Amino acid sequence: MAAIIRRDGARSFVLFTVGGMELALPLDGVLEILRPPALVRIPLGPPSLEGLARRRGAVLPVIGLRRVLGLTGAGEGEAGQGGTKAARLLIVRHNSQPVGLLVDRVLGLSAVDEDRIAESGTVPDPSIDADLLAGAILAGSGRDGALILDPGPLIERQFTDLGRGAAGIADFSAAPQPKTAAAIRQDEEQLVVLTVAEQEFALPVAAVREIVTVPETVARVPRARAHLLGMMTLRDALLPLVGLRELFGLDERKGMDRGKVAVLRTAEGLVGVAVEDVREILRVPRERIDPVPPLMAREAEFEDMDGIARLDGGARLIPVLSAERLFRHGAGDGAGLGAPAQGREGGSAVAMDAEAERAEAFVVFRLAGAEYGLPVAAVQEVLRRPDAVTPLPNAPDFVSGVTTLRGAVLPLVTLRRLLRLPEDQGSAGERGRVVVIAAGAARAGLLVDGMAGIVRLPDDAIGPAPVVSQAQHRLIRRIGALDGAGERRMILLMDPAELLDMDQLADLLATV
Repeated sequence: MAAIIRRDGARSFVLFTVGGMELALPLDGVLEILRPPALVRIPLGPPSLEGLARRRGAVLPVIGLRRVLGLTGAGEGEAGQGGTKAARLLIVRHNSQPVGLLVDRVLGLSAVDEDRIAESGTVPDPSIDADLLAGAILAGSGRDGALILDPGPLIERQFTDLGRGAAGIADFSAAPQPKTAAAIRQDEEQLVVLTVAEQEFALPVAAVREIVTVPETVARVPRARAHLLGMMTLRDALLPLVGLRELFGLDERKGMDRGKVAVLRTAEGLVGVAVEDVREILRVPRERIDPVPPLMAREAEFEDMDGIARLDGGARLIPVLSAERLFRHGAGDGAGLGAPAQGREGGSAVAMDAEAERAEAFVVFRLAGAEYGLPVAAVQEVLRRPDAVTPLPNAPDFVSGVTTLRGAVLPLVTLRRLLRLPEDQGSAGERGRVVVIAAGAARAGLLVDGMAGIVRLPDDAIGPAPVVSQAQHRLIRRIGALDGAGERRMILLMDPAELLDMDQLADLLATV
């Protein structure tokens, strides 16, 4: 049993409680003791897995000792997700991978004499499997006793492959991307559909650097024009924020809500455009994007439009905006972005452009309260959920059926079922989306709860995901972590090629 041995022969332990039971760990095996941070749930893990946490830039799995020891219903109340103020996270190391053990309460540190320590084989406590114990601290002289846990076998039972992903498993970084931007057919345009004042507008995906949430803090600029909402920070760089609602003279905004910011590359540098929501990502045949009618094109107000997309047989018309000409809108009366913004932000824009070259772009969506990402190059489009789905006999349980997309059959995968997450109780509602991914001739639509936007993750913000199961490791091999703009985000990055291998998925999930 490893523990710090002091000069007087005593050993040092961390004492804590779980479900009313007093337990101990050798102090030298505990890297850190923390208040439980916000946890992100990772699917396809063992029942004891509470989620993932971040510690000094590293991502680590957190397991609840109540669940491991079968003590969920005992003691001070459920401590899962750090539900009690006294709950603490003990960080230990297993196979070079840090792991968090969630406990009810830390009692303190204790130096224990050798004569008070019993070997594991002599501990008569049937409430805990003897294989999980390294011994016991005996009670005596007014001191309480405690069982000494052995974290090695305890963690090994939960995560057989934790910390061993590099051996015998293909390197995810070498996996080919299913689709590149150059492979998008030349007769189609990929558009991001945004909403402003309940109206739809579109921008070419190629012009959108990323889409993020409006930050909680926006620095106002004194005496600025109405559409210049202020300044925001994006990964430590300043970004001017323009309100599309105000720029177009639509309904007056009632306060700064938590909408979305589309980051555009323009002739004046990078600019953030505030919108209400990101509705869809569409592939539209160029023949369905009509030029602006000549009578309207002569007017300065329509100079920022590249065309009008006709969808749903012409019942739905979406103006397609030009990122380059967008801020000339109303230039005659001084409403454009203007040279001062360029002068203020030129340095920041150059820095952000240089950073973007060392970043990957992902389409980020929401599922059961967590955020997931897929490479932009693998996503063909993002659509509203269809009203009707045709069942597919003998399909895996996670395939809810098929629908048609421009005359082709598209299988629909319910990601909640695939990832063994709770069934949706209607919370997604009308915001539910279908993320269409493709690799060669294979295509599938992923049913998700909603869109979070397009995010560019710098290389140093992407790391390997802990291996909590083989099924999880095949589907979610990397994790993106972002700090800034008052929020901390963990994005679970999925492998699109694995998602399209339905037969292999069915076999793999049968073992979960």
